[in-house]
Amino acid sequence: MPDHGREHASARDARRIPEAPDAPEAPDAPAPGPALTARRRTGFLVTLVLGGLTAVPPLSMDMYLPALPEVTGALHTSAATAQLTLTACLTGMALGQLAVGPMSDKWGRRRPLLIGLLVYIAATAVCAFAPTAPLLIGFRLVQGLAGAAGIVIARAVVRDLYDGVEMARFFSTLMLISGVAPIVAPLIGGQVLRITDWRGVFVVLTAVGIALTALVWKGLPETLAPGRRHGGGTADALRTMRGLLADRVFTGYLIAGGFAFAALFAYISASPFVVQEIFGASPQTFSLLFGINSVGLIAVGQINGKLLVGRVSLDKALAAGLVIIALAAAALLLMATGALGDVGLAPVAAGLFVLMSAMGLTLPNTNALALMRTPHAAGSASALLGTSSFLVGAIASPLVGIAGEDTAVPMAVVQLACALAALACFVGLCRPWRRGTEPTPEETAAPWTD
Repeated sequence: MPDHGREHASARDARRIPEAPDAPEAPDAPAPGPALTARRRTGFLVTLVLGGLTAVPPLSMDMYLPALPEVTGALHTSAATAQLTLTACLTGMALGQLAVGPMSDKWGRRRPLLIGLLVYIAATAVCAFAPTAPLLIGFRLVQGLAGAAGIVIARAVVRDLYDGVEMARFFSTLMLISGVAPIVAPLIGGQVLRITDWRGVFVVLTAVGIALTALVWKGLPETLAPGRRHGGGTADALRTMRGLLADRVFTGYLIAGGFAFAALFAYISASPFVVQEIFGASPQTFSLLFGINSVGLIAVGQINGKLLVGRVSLDKALAAGLVIIALAAAALLLMATGALGDVGLAPVAAGLFVLMSAMGLTLPNTNALALMRTPHAAGSASALLGTSSFLVGAIASPLVGIAGEDTAVPMAVVQLACALAALACFVGLCRPWRRGTEPTPEETAAPWTD
């Protein structure tokens, strides 16, 4: 990999959040005055805001996970139908990103983000009072469509501000912040279920949405200057996306990341039933195990950002993560089929921990490697990355429950198939061993960059 961080240092500095109007023009002045201190505080606050926005998916899904078995009884529906409430949310987040990404390239980041958050609050509040499963599924779709704004715009803002190795490091930092959500969300969900029923989970999510909207309003400035915005309509947005997909390497990272996310979501969707129904654990025990797995993901993500990035190529770290996911999924399949005998919860939990932890190598690096090639259309590229991940994840969700609640075999099969597909796309399309000889889209002056 070429050292993008060194090559684009000056450009990256130019993309930092603007200083206050009275700030000195020389950022390297020997004595940092009040303006520079304010800029640093703003940067830290923006980091927290972006972490909160990337936490929207785990908050929307993971806090709800311990309640899935209860939803099946309360709404008199099946496990597969209950899992469709997750699929609907994922599908909404996938399709919403296709709309919000180009909108943020055209109108800037703040306006589409705030509109999306307001709709998210309204849809989540309606979910709390849904009387039937179809109505709940419908408003979970709306919730996902609106929540997509936070996901896609957070990645686009990172691309506005950083490049190369620094972008990979920042994605790992975001994983540390947003990674708290998967730990806390199911724990909060489990405790909410002690006090009230599954509807209370959506009440809490509504309050979270209100708090995040206030934080965005106060702490996230506009990061896309008017001169860098795209003025076209839908046709231009589609042309931009078509141009991005014509880049074989970008498409390879996009598909590999999508399949890796699907393996993760197969775990998210099936684990409440595997842990609670098959092994008889309580919602609180499930929440604890889910939190431990999320700690593993965060820890490996920080190892990636603090130790590996800059010392090991991002492609090598990504390859290692995909191989570990495939091996963990294969072990889970052997346990689920009984090939290793009658195993208890502990070995299965260990396999899930390894699989989740390896996501700390795959998710930040696929995003960084793909976005390195697309500074000309960060919003559209971010939308494609998110859409591929969430659509494949939405397909994986109902498949893990296709054989009922009493077997973990479908979960393991989906995870292994997705891991192998991600590896095949990475090797076949990205071809990292040839990267140094291939031009980037910027170097070839692709027509969609105009």
